[in-house]
Order: sequence, then C-alpha cells, then structure tokens
Amino acid sequence: MAHGVLAHSATARGAVDRTPVLVACSHGTSSLAGQRAVSDLVDAVALRRPDLDVLGCCVDVQQPDVPTTLAEIGDEPVHVVPLLLSAGFHVYVDLAEAAAEAPDAVVRPALGPDPRLVRQLVTRLDEAGLRPDDTVVLAAAGSSDARAVDDCEVMGRMLGHAIGREVLVGYISAVQPALPDAVETARSRSGGRRVVVATYLLAPGYFADLAGRAGADVVTEPLLSAADPAPHEMVELVVERFGM
Repeated sequence: MAHGVLAHSATARGAVDRTPVLVACSHGTSSLAGQRAVSDLVDAVALRRPDLDVLGCCVDVQQPDVPTTLAEIGDEPVHVVPLLLSAGFHVYVDLAEAAAEAPDAVVRPALGPDPRLVRQLVTRLDEAGLRPDDTVVLAAAGSSDARAVDDCEVMGRMLGHAIGREVLVGYISAVQPALPDAVETARSRSGGRRVVVATYLLAPGYFADLAGRAGADVVTEPLLSAADPAPHEMVELVVERFGM
C-alpha cells in the first residue's frame, strides 16, 4: 500500500453482505514518518479483521478526504472510526457533516480517553527512561472544542494514576496552558529534577516536532512509530470503536 493513501480492501463483498465498511479517518500529515505510522495501523486493522473492507482517509492535509472516500463507497453501510485521540471539531463537525451526506454512514467514537492509550503512553515513558523523581507533562494537540480539552484532562489524570504522580497537561495549540508554559511550570515545581514530556499525539508530524522543542529534558515518541509495528492494543481499540 502506498504510504499516505491509507487504503486496504480486504475481501470481495457479496451482494447480500451488509456488514459496514470500516473507514479509519486520521487527521493527516505531511510527515512521511507520520503517514507510514498511520498507514501501518490501518493495515494492521485490516489484517485483524479480514472479514471487513477497511479504508483509510484524512480530514486534512492528505488525500483521499472523507467526502471522496464515502462517495466512492456508494450506498454501502459505513462506520467511520476517527483515528483521533479526542472528539473535537473534526469529529463533531467535519466527520458528522460528511456522514450526514452519505447514504448510510455513522461516526463512531474517537479513540480517547481510553486505558489502552494510557498503557501506550506508559510504554513510551519506560522506553524514554522515566525516573521515579521525574516530573511529567502530557503534551496534547489542543482544540477549540471544550469536550476535546476535557478528554485530554481525563487522560492526564489517568496517566498520573498509572505512574503514581501528578501529571500536568500542556497544549500545542488553541488552549492554555501552552505546552512550553506547562513545561516551565513543571520545572519550577521540580526542584531541579528532570521534566519529561509524554507525547499524547497519534504519530510523528509537525505537532510532535513542536512538542520536542517545548523545553523538556526528555520527550517521548508519539503513540505510533514508523519504525515499529502498530501496537496490538491500539489495533484492538480501533476494532472495538468500529463496534461489530
């Protein structure tokens, strides 16, 4: 599969088969590494559910976009699974409007908050060498939708519970505190100890690069990596969001 296209047709569909198509919709990125990481996740979902047709699309930056993908599917039933960590504008407006124009499409819940995402964050922190006395800041994308922000705050509390310490949340866009400010606040409270950013982003890209420049001593990789297979639990999370 060509990276960035994010499409996989798993099986020929019989005329009477009305099992919905799984349309996995990511944000989109110009980063080749980010495209590869998301593409690998979509491919892994298709392998996990060979009984389904699995297609990928994006709400921004990349093609195919959502309306094009839904138009190509035609009148088949569709479950759109947002490969988005929080349910904000893209879910409630972009995807909802596109689904409303399709003959038989529904939008499923976003990926987060979810304990499986917390476990992947903990894995990334362990890989980065988290120390018992490190101060941790969760780096989230940010959104103009308060519901998405609430989701990120929930994830911050869940991560804090998992690692046994308070976790501040900083945002890369749209919301305060901005990530560099959250890092600075964490540093002022740390008593000279390290500040570690837990990158709560799906894949490498522009926002992950900004997280890396926010002033922390250590910054984890995003949840997905182009260098590693898609984590099993994240594949299962997408399949669960599909709902069948």
